[in-house]
Formats: sequence, structure tokens, C-alpha cells
Amino acid sequence: MKLTGKIAALFVIALCTSFSNPKGLIFIEAENFSEPGGWVLDQQAMDVMGSPYILAHGNGIPVNDAKTSINIPSKNNYRVWVRTRDWVAPWGAEGTPGKFQLLIAGVPLNTTFGTEGADWHWQDGGIVQLKKGGNEVSLHDLTGFEGRCDAIIFAEDLRFIPPTEKKALNDFRHKNSGLASEPGDAGEFDLVVVGGGMAGSCAALSAARLGCKVALIQNRPVLGGNNSSEVRVGLSGLIFQSPYPKLGLMVDEIGPVGYWELWEAYRDPDSPRGKRILEIIAANPEKKVHNAGPASNYDDVKKIEVIENEPNIKLFLNTHVFQAEKEGDRIISVTAKNIVSGKEFKFKGKLFADCTGDGNLGYLSGADFKEGREARAETGESRAPEIKDNLVMGTSVQWFAERQDEISEFPDCPWAVQFDETTAHKVTRGDWDWETGLNRDQISEVEFIRDYAFRVTYGNWDFVKNKSIDKIKFAHQKLAWVAYIGGKRESRRLMGDVILMEQDVLNQTLFPDASFTTTWGIDLHYPTKPKDFSGEAFRSTADIKDIQPYSVPYRCLYSRNVSNLFMAGRNISVTHVVLGTVRVMRTGGMMGEVVGMAASICTKNNASPRDVYQNYLNDLKKLMTEGVPSKSQ
Repeated sequence: MKLTGKIAALFVIALCTSFSNPKGLIFIEAENFSEPGGWVLDQQAMDVMGSPYILAHGNGIPVNDAKTSINIPSKNNYRVWVRTRDWVAPWGAEGTPGKFQLLIAGVPLNTTFGTEGADWHWQDGGIVQLKKGGNEVSLHDLTGFEGRCDAIIFAEDLRFIPPTEKKALNDFRHKNSGLASEPGDAGEFDLVVVGGGMAGSCAALSAARLGCKVALIQNRPVLGGNNSSEVRVGLSGLIFQSPYPKLGLMVDEIGPVGYWELWEAYRDPDSPRGKRILEIIAANPEKKVHNAGPASNYDDVKKIEVIENEPNIKLFLNTHVFQAEKEGDRIISVTAKNIVSGKEFKFKGKLFADCTGDGNLGYLSGADFKEGREARAETGESRAPEIKDNLVMGTSVQWFAERQDEISEFPDCPWAVQFDETTAHKVTRGDWDWETGLNRDQISEVEFIRDYAFRVTYGNWDFVKNKSIDKIKFAHQKLAWVAYIGGKRESRRLMGDVILMEQDVLNQTLFPDASFTTTWGIDLHYPTKPKDFSGEAFRSTADIKDIQPYSVPYRCLYSRNVSNLFMAGRNISVTHVVLGTVRVMRTGGMMGEVVGMAASICTKNNASPRDVYQNYLNDLKKLMTEGVPSKSQ
């Protein structure tokens, strides 16, 4: 991903953050390198493996070196340790595609890293002599195929062995990173929104416009979640629906124009909104591409600019919440880490909103949640399985190729999933249905799920380009983009005072607190794979049941047991089946708008989210009728 301006600046660290303790140990977090080169930052598994790391994501072309400098007080020998892993080892695959070198002053160590061990571990790099003063340290990618580095240690004690157990490693990491012993004070807010996808961004914007002081915390350098240039899923679902046709104003303000907007414009081409959309599409026809399109289709800069220009919002990008503090049944603060600098901050708040998708804040604060599919006997839903199970909708790693004037080469990938004429997909674009991990834990196995998608994508492209009987048709096609941030659909669902079920939607059950409207069909995904393919499924099929537009109760948007916790997005209080309709992002954005409205009522009346339903429901209905004011109002 190539970013410019404010977004690119977030990747730049002026000085290396490496520190030497009295025992002559130098510890470097790879994400702190002063020049990241072509390596990208990956935080998706940090709650599992302990840290963000940098990834050599080059689609088969080695990426530019990441560089930094360390200062040595006197010439001496040091033992080198690099925390890494062989990412294809879990499959016993042939070859080591994630291999890279560590260079000192441009000279590689004898050890090649990323070549051993399925798990994250400290690989011994041997002994190196470092000169007094500045020493340039570089990570040199050898393949362009997902090499990864978490941290580097130079130990003057040649017998030193780094800790590996998670808590001991975290303690060691904190002690040797030169960070403050206590987190910094990020401030106190009326509403702390954790998660900057469409739901979180709209929640923050809605609350701020209605007078709340808001912190928006997002653990990536961009906003939009799945609707960002990192994942590239288009916005689906309809906004501006009865009974509250002004819900969707924030979605429309920050969301990019795309396929669904074009469909709406064709339905009403003479309306002011229809004319505006058709003009945008005419000027940029590529915006018709819904998923896996050009980066510009997802308007990263626009989202950030709208949020940053809102005076009541403080935006914290590249910031990951990892701890919640409670008093009784209330969250009083969350602690977060900047995934680039490693610095930690505490955010105090009266109200909190979990818009993480994975329900991370709810999990950290002890909120009730469910995962997987409920049994039919539990919910009475026609599409629920007879027996409860762990099947979920999976993670999409989308990709596309572009035609080049010259013939484009692609390396052989013996370590990837292997295809043949029967099983290969001879296409130049992987859409939403390139979906993995439907039978796996989307949180604890996130790296495995994403990596399997890599092996499938690269293996299929290797066959199509190099071995297929149709390879001449693909000779000029170059693999241009593969997502490295997975587009998730389902993990934890936080439980509210109402758990919406399939029969509520199909029978149009009318709740007194009806709020945002869902219009997407009940769209459930199931794993599928080619006939005679022996590996794990990597494609999905969608089983969609059409619905009439349905207004979801407000009580699905707050926790039933953490009294000041809202939620918006795919982690709200619904069953697995109903998640199939509410999970799309324009619908999630409207959830965020309602949460922001409710937060403003709570702030004004010193009330809880539940109080809004019990005592201030008419106030919420009034706000939903009026809509959130635009910036110009």
C-alpha cells in the first residue's frame, strides 16, 4: 500500500527506539526501525503472539530494506537473536519463503532468518563484532513472500538466552524498550470509541457533533476497517430508510461512492444525490469496482480528514487497546499501545463503545459474548444447525492482477498450496469469496488463517502463470495487489438486553426501540472447494435469504452486563443467523450513528445506555428523526 501526506507520516519514526541496559543488552522492536523500507506493519495477531511485527509483503518481489542505527559505547562482540518464524512450517511445506538476512553496515550475518520453527521464537544469529559508535542495522528480504520480524537483540553476554514464555517476554520487552513504567495520560472523555471502521468512525462523529468529547482509537494507520485501502471491501446495505430516513448522513459523509451508490443513483437519477453520484462515477469509472478495486476507491484520506477536522474528536491511529479497568460493572479506563513507538496511554471515559469487530473491548471488560452457531433448539431459527458448533463466516484476503505491456514473471512456489488443471481458478481477481478459516477461531488463529490465504493465492497464481495449459493468456498479467490485513466477517458477538433472532427479522417483529434499518438479505457463508481438492477450503458460497427492510432494536447496541459499554458493527447482540443481515458496513455505520446519539443523551443526563431505553427513548427517537447535523450546521 502506498500512502501519502498525513497517513504516510504515521509510518515515519525520526529516530530508532533502541536502548542499552547496564548488562550490555540492546533490544530493538522491528516496528521502530527509522526507515521501514518496503516492510509493512502487522498488528493482527499481537494479542496472541505479544507484539506487532513487520512483514515483507512483496507479492514475490523482494521488498526494500528496513534500516535503523544503534549506538555502541565500545567495540565488542555480541550474540544476535531475532524473533521470527518460518510461516509455512505449520503445513510442513517445502521451502522457506519468509527468509531474510540481517545486515550490519551492509554485510549480512551468516545466519538466514525465518527458516526454522512453526511458532514465533528467538532464532540464534551467532556472534558479531560491533564497532564503537553508530552501526547501521538492516533487514534484507530475500523473496518478497511474507518474511516477518518482531524484534532483534544484541547481547554482550554471549550466553544470554531471551525469554520465550508470553508473560516473561512481555515483561522483558517492556523493561528493555526504554518505555515509561506507567502509561501516559491520554485524557478523559465523554465517549471512548475503540475501533475505527465505519461503525466506530460514525459513532465518534455522531457523538461529537451532538456535543460529546470523544476519543477514537484505531489500531491501523487508516480508518474504515474493511472499507479501507488495506482490505478493499465496498460498502453494502441501504441507508436513509424508514422509519428514520435521516439515519445514514454520517455514512454518506465519510463513505466513498461505489457500486451500491451507483445502483441507488440509477433508481433516482434526477435527485440531487443521484446526480452527484453519477457525476463522480463518470469522472472515475473505476469506482464501479466494489471489492478488490484500486486503492483510491476507498477514500482513506477523506475519512481521516473528516474526523480530524471535527473539534470534539481526538483521533489516535496505530493505537491498540489491550487492557480495560473497571469499577463494579463499569469500565473506567482503557490502556492502549502505539503499535509503532510502543508507548502506552490510558484513556479515561464515562462511556465506551466497542466497534472493534472482534468484540475486543467487551472481552477485556468481561462482557457476555457468544461465538459460532447456536443450536436450533436454543433459538428456534430455521437456519440454525441442530447442534451448536463453531462454524463462522470467514476472512477474505482479496487480490487482483493487472495487465502489463511486457511479459511478467512470477516465481515458482513449491511451499504454496498446489493446484492442477482441475482445481486451479484461472482468474485475475480474487473477490469476497476467496474466504478462509470458516472452521477456525478467527481471533486466536488469525495469522494462520491469513497465511493459508497467502498460500492459496500464490499457489494458484503460480500454476496459472507458470504451469497451466492457458499460461500464455496470463503472460502479461502481474500480481499487483494482495491484501495482508484480512477482511473478517464474524468472531465474538457481545450480548445485549435483546438478542435479535431470525424470526424477528422474517416476521417483522416490532420492538418499541426500533432504530437503524437492515436491508441486506440474511447472507450466510459456507466453505467450499474444488472437486478433488484435498486441502482446507479456501472459497466460500453465500446462501442468502431475502428480507424486507427491518428496524433493529436499540437494545442490541449495548452490553447487558457492562453498564457503560455500547457496541456497533459486526459484534452487536444478534445470533449467528441474524449477523448475516446486519454485518454489512453501511448498516454498521448507521449503528454507529445511533450509538453516538445515545451517548449524547447519556452525557446530558448522566445516564447509562440502558437508561436511554428505559427513561429517554423519546429523546433518542427525536434524534434519529432529525439526524446528526452536518459540519456546516
